[in-house]
Amino acid sequence: MASAVETVIRSAVTKGVGLIADYNRKRMPDAPHPFLTGIHKPMTGEMTIVDLPVTGTIPSGLDGRYLRIGPNPIAPEAAGYHWFTGDGMVHGVAVKDGRALWYRNRWIRSNAVAAELGERPAPGPRHGGFDTVNTNVVEIAGRTWALVEAGSYPVELDETLGEQTYNAFDDTLEGSFTAHPHRDALTGEHHAIAYEATDPGTIRHIVLSPEGRVVREEPIPVQHGPSIHDCAITARYAILLDLPVTFSMKALIGGHRFPYAWNPAHRARVGLLPRAGKADDVIWCDVDPAYVFHVANAYDAPDGTVVMDVCAYATMFDDAALQGPSGVSRGLERWMIDPANRTVSRRTIDPAPQEFPRPDERRFGQPYRFAYTMALPEGHEPGFVLSTSLYKHDLETGVRTTHDFGPGRHPGEFVFVPARADAGEDEGWMIGLVVDLPHETTDLVILDARDFAGSPVASIRIPHRVPPGFHGNWIPA
Repeated sequence: MASAVETVIRSAVTKGVGLIADYNRKRMPDAPHPFLTGIHKPMTGEMTIVDLPVTGTIPSGLDGRYLRIGPNPIAPEAAGYHWFTGDGMVHGVAVKDGRALWYRNRWIRSNAVAAELGERPAPGPRHGGFDTVNTNVVEIAGRTWALVEAGSYPVELDETLGEQTYNAFDDTLEGSFTAHPHRDALTGEHHAIAYEATDPGTIRHIVLSPEGRVVREEPIPVQHGPSIHDCAITARYAILLDLPVTFSMKALIGGHRFPYAWNPAHRARVGLLPRAGKADDVIWCDVDPAYVFHVANAYDAPDGTVVMDVCAYATMFDDAALQGPSGVSRGLERWMIDPANRTVSRRTIDPAPQEFPRPDERRFGQPYRFAYTMALPEGHEPGFVLSTSLYKHDLETGVRTTHDFGPGRHPGEFVFVPARADAGEDEGWMIGLVVDLPHETTDLVILDARDFAGSPVASIRIPHRVPPGFHGNWIPA
């Protein structure tokens, strides 16, 4: 624990760096920003719309809410802005008995957002003074949580998104959390890997009990402050991705609000942490330099190796002028991790640029067959998300099936929802938002996962453009 003197010194240094960063940010050109214009132009208010029009037939088994979160700055400023740092806004559509009952969008009531709205901020404890939450919205132990990595405690949301409370899992979480906890369907536990900029020498393996309380928060030493967006689990291991995007004091002092950058001096490695192990038990395996935002799935192979499927990039955040994801996608890859020899071999499953991989999450940490991804544009596209297709990968046959929404229609991440508890691995629906950019509208689209290239089962019209965000999930009633 830091002494009182150390705390005072760190506080003074932090304030000094903040003043320099603010000064340099004001000197940046206030030019049009690719993540504040066009398809990314923020919404300017909150709405409640009831009885949304439906094309097709909503499956009778769908009773719940589709929720998606992303950045939507309430007072946009282009200078120093990065897509990953905007104020969080949750969008939701409630479905029951074949009807689309409502659409709602609500800002997360951080201190800054509440001040702009002239309201009281959401109650509850803040972690380190950072309270922007904008990256994922999930169900844990029957409750709805908005999440972010490297900073704020989670925010608990009520059924209609109006009541919000900052909540450290009922006071059981000590540090920051992650945007990507993963549920082990066999145990009911959630596993996460967390980091924070204020402690660049440590990451933490966090385990939530099936009741949604933290039962493990194991520190693991690292160097340079790596940015670890996602993780994976197998029956034996929690998998750590210690890759060459790290904290950048240069970026912070320069005025950039997302102070992480490609660091070729950082050793790229994958860690296999026995699920109940300590930091000294991690099996570190070198891998060729790359960056990974998202893991499709991982599992233990019969020969003792670990299989992990990822969307990989050759580099990431090596061009600060882009103010968002800047790497060249290497497509969907399979990483074979050998704990005996401490090596990682890589094989390309599909070289097409793609992101946001999702499996049937009932099989997370287990052998699986199908992965679903969102296509990315070929070549450099400043807006990042302006493709028109989704992919379904059959990992047994190697066949890729494409669903193309047509010109001007841009999907985000889609989530698989099983048709019933005992449904087959691809027996169910893919659900997600599709922006119709020419018409400035959005549809919540429901696809039959077994007729992936076919026409949507149903499409729910939202009469405005929902800016692209990050992650969404189906929350059953």
